[in-house]
Amino acid sequence: MTAMRRVGHKGADHIAPGNTFASFQAALDAGVDMIEFDVLPEHPDGSGELLLAHDPADARSRTPHTLEEGLEHFAQAAYDRIDLDVDLKLGGYEERVVDALTRHGLLERTLISTMEQPSLTLLRERCPQVRLGWSVPRLRRDPFRNPLVAVPALALLAWVRWVLPMAAADCVRRGEIDALMAHWRLVTPRLADQLAAAGGELYVWTVDDAVRIAWLERLGVTGVISNDPRLFATS
Repeated sequence: MTAMRRVGHKGADHIAPGNTFASFQAALDAGVDMIEFDVLPEHPDGSGELLLAHDPADARSRTPHTLEEGLEHFAQAAYDRIDLDVDLKLGGYEERVVDALTRHGLLERTLISTMEQPSLTLLRERCPQVRLGWSVPRLRRDPFRNPLVAVPALALLAWVRWVLPMAAADCVRRGEIDALMAHWRLVTPRLADQLAAAGGELYVWTVDDAVRIAWLERLGVTGVISNDPRLFATS
């Protein structure tokens, strides 16, 4: 069995503020195989500077690195063995990201992920060489933190867990995606088995519990994304 890939979320968000050079270094020091980071445009229509930030509030809270600065950082020899998961938060700037990755010689070791299905379609049509990951579910907030919607959310979760394995595997077979980036609540043995049978990869986010990481490793997922990559040594 191929070893599970250890992925640092925003670098190592529980060690140093995410999407920063300090966080990326912390992930590197913890021995990750891949670093996930967010790319957000300066303006909602996808224009302006491309920033390493999760959302507008994150961008306003500090002076974020630009994508160009981030890719220059990852082009250093210290990161030669590290793959990248570039997570696009909106649509409208997909090809600019691909062009930047190409200029810095990083495209071949990058997976571009997003919740935005139109972005996946555009990238597959215009940049067929890019490895793509579909991130699910398409939520901005955790519904289980709100008691008013927790019960219907449980029902929806059960339905998604049932339909997702076949839907994701079909997307892989049609060549629409290369990987599924699934929240840990959606992951089942059936999902892992069907994606593997289709030739796809399964990355699980965001897992900050060593016991759950160990269970996912036994399940045979491709990779686990964690805010604290130190947990991989104890799972």
